[in-house]
Amino acid sequence: MKSIYIYGASGHGLVVADIARACGYDNVIFVDDGVNEYPSFEDIKRTSGIPVAFGIGSNSIRAKLYERVQNSGFEIISLIHPSSVISPSATIGKGTVVMPNVVVNAKATIGDGVILNSSCVVEHECIIDDFVHISPNVALAGDVKVGKYTHIGIGSNVIQGIIIGEDTLIGAGSTVVKNIGDLKKAYGNPCREIGDIDR
Repeated sequence: MKSIYIYGASGHGLVVADIARACGYDNVIFVDDGVNEYPSFEDIKRTSGIPVAFGIGSNSIRAKLYERVQNSGFEIISLIHPSSVISPSATIGKGTVVMPNVVVNAKATIGDGVILNSSCVVEHECIIDDFVHISPNVALAGDVKVGKYTHIGIGSNVIQGIIIGEDTLIGAGSTVVKNIGDLKKAYGNPCREIGDIDR
């Protein structure tokens, strides 16, 4: 029996568990630090031999838990749904989840702890930094760069060569045609910065 821990038992965790099963893990064990029926990380941190994937939608929380798991010596793995299409020249970091029908094209670089959500397209030579969430049906044209912790909302489009900063939120359905800075809220067609994010 092939086992895996999924850290996070929310709705996002359920989707990640389905991907794990599609990748051949037949014993999915949820780990969650909330008040529920699942073991907490404290309960499992002295175990060994079972890898960990992440079912946490929040970029900042996922990053903190990633560090906790890594520091405890667990193997952190990426999960790539069999229906996705990943170029042999693309690179994908640890702890990333690639959901159904995703396309990652030539020489794209995907960091650690990234979510590539259902049916998104990451074109050639894009660089997606750590703990980014690319939502369903997002299309990134070639050579786009997305900074750490940024979330690009569902159905958004980003033209070629655009740079989107760190810790930024792109609203759903946006069309990004110019660079967006760090710690910005931005949305619209064309996408415009409409405020700052406090951190």
